[in-house]
Amino acid sequence: MRRIGITGGIGSGKSTVCRVFAVLGVPVFDADAAGRRLLVEDPAVRKAVIEAFGADAYPAGALDRGFLARAIFSDAHARTRLNGIVHPAVRATFAQWAGVQDAPYVLMESAILVGSGGARALDGLVLVTAPADLRLRRTMLRDGADEQAVRDRMAAQDTEEDMRAAAGFVILNDDLHLVIPQVLDVHRGLVQQDPA
Repeated sequence: MRRIGITGGIGSGKSTVCRVFAVLGVPVFDADAAGRRLLVEDPAVRKAVIEAFGADAYPAGALDRGFLARAIFSDAHARTRLNGIVHPAVRATFAQWAGVQDAPYVLMESAILVGSGGARALDGLVLVTAPADLRLRRTMLRDGADEQAVRDRMAAQDTEEDMRAAAGFVILNDDLHLVIPQVLDVHRGLVQQDPA
């Protein structure tokens, strides 16, 4: 079974595209959701986060997401440290999950597959892309966030150029091109590439 990454910047529409793949019967693993879950549930991840960021990360035993968010968005070194804890745990969880799926290929959805090195462990990469101004508007509307907060999040993600260079397939989600036919084309391409 092939393991394919699906990536794109915030507001590009990765989740929407993944829902279309899911309708086609493709299993989809949400790496961001898995990371959030592991921060709460995995004792080894919790221990490593406390060692790296202090007990304030888990006051009264519960994860303080705001504390971690403030720590990593203002400090690239801190973000790298947190990613170094969470990403290997997510990859291990994905490997276990993928091993029990029954499909020609599975998808791992993540905004930072390229810069994190996670794409190197996969069999291919699909990029979902949209113009930066559209991504900004979508995210502000979806999250109720102010413009600068969204721009900061965009700046912390992989660059469009790096993602395009790594991707074998590109889906343009710019509200001008139909998404479903593009997903069907990618799906056909991935199924045809399946060595089984």
